[in-house]
Amino acid sequence: MNEKQNISRDEIAEAMKNEFGFNRKLCLDFVNDIIEIIIKGLKTDSKVKIHNFGTFKLNSKKSRIGRNPKTKVEYNISSRNVITFKASKILLKSINNNKIND
Repeated sequence: MNEKQNISRDEIAEAMKNEFGFNRKLCLDFVNDIIEIIIKGLKTDSKVKIHNFGTFKLNSKKSRIGRNPKTKVEYNISSRNVITFKASKILLKSINNNKIND
């Protein structure tokens, strides 16, 4: 197994090119389009579900007081949006090497 922890859009496009034989630009455009669709879905609906893969969900966090653990100095952590991902049962079974029921 590859020890690399991150994968780039270019690497995904290259894998698609090798698997399906399309040209590199078409594969990269396809990858970018998928990511853009996910981003737009989060902005409009706050939730994007990809069947048999998982669900991306946009959550709002309120502002709060934080503290530097070393200096104990308090500061305000502003409100922000965070994205959570919950994997589907099929994806979890797949990565845990269990048989997937079709």
